[in-house]
Amino acid sequence: LLGNVVSAGIGQAPARQATMAAGLPESTICTTINKVCASGMKSTMLGAQTLMVDKTKTAIVTGGFESMSNIPHYLMSSRSGTALGNATLTDGLVHDGLWDCYNDQHMGMCAEKCASDHEFSREDQDAYCLESYERAQAAIGNGTFEEEIVPVDVPQRRGDPITVANDEEPGALKLDKVPALKPAFDRKAGTVTAANASSLNDGAAAMVLMREEDAKARGIDPIGRILGFGDAARDPVDFTIAPSLAVPVALTNAGVAASDIDYHEINEAFSVVALANMKLLGLDDPSKVNVFGGAVALGHPIGMSGARIIGTLLTVLKAKDASLGCASICNGGGGASAIVVERM
Repeated sequence: LLGNVVSAGIGQAPARQATMAAGLPESTICTTINKVCASGMKSTMLGAQTLMVDKTKTAIVTGGFESMSNIPHYLMSSRSGTALGNATLTDGLVHDGLWDCYNDQHMGMCAEKCASDHEFSREDQDAYCLESYERAQAAIGNGTFEEEIVPVDVPQRRGDPITVANDEEPGALKLDKVPALKPAFDRKAGTVTAANASSLNDGAAAMVLMREEDAKARGIDPIGRILGFGDAARDPVDFTIAPSLAVPVALTNAGVAASDIDYHEINEAFSVVALANMKLLGLDDPSKVNVFGGAVALGHPIGMSGARIIGTLLTVLKAKDASLGCASICNGGGGASAIVVERM
């Protein structure tokens, strides 16, 4: 079960392609999940549900992937034909990944509404952005993410392949340029910029889910236990604050109180998303949220991020010798997903 949002141009059944390329048996059953930005997390929730009810399954790979740099442009009129005049190319990334089709606007405008509604200034968002980058840079520098990352060899036209072993975005920002950047969406009075929003990235993440007894029978030491999860939805224009509704559902299903959670991961589609949900959830200690930086700094490949923050949350719990964590992520259309995990 693998998440992918913009599948145009990839070929049929993207999850099946990934599975076959990874060398799994032809008998492996595959399904591609699209819940926009929450796809990677929803695939994990569906995987857990499958293990709960289907005793014939012993292991399920969940996660997600997105190559935002390879999403094609569309010629929307090509099938019906263009009788006269120009034919316009449509950016598939924006059209199918980043556009609020319910209000016919970029999702960045929803972030602007969130900032206005919850009274977060440009300075608040920039300060959060810088903190996210600084945390991510520190985590990369001390090797925190090494257990999460599988190095990738990138073939070159000439010479040896280049090995990518760290996320590239955290080192790309010129910190001193952040305050001078112009608004990215509301050009006249906006507060959301290319820096304090997540960037366009490629990425993939995966994990293996098993019932505890099956893992032990195979001599496998689990790193975490899923205690509960949940979804929520509201007006599409307010998708940014949907995690504040999903988290209580996940906590209830996990049978734990909000005060029991040691650390949170809240996906940073925009800096204001984390700020607003922290405010609404009463998370007054920012040192307990996105400890090693978030999507603003690390990147947000939309089909992958929901899975990535679960893995990073388990890394945080291990590093901090803590027990319980909650990961949450908003998604276009007004939705959100959240999951509660326990370190083992």
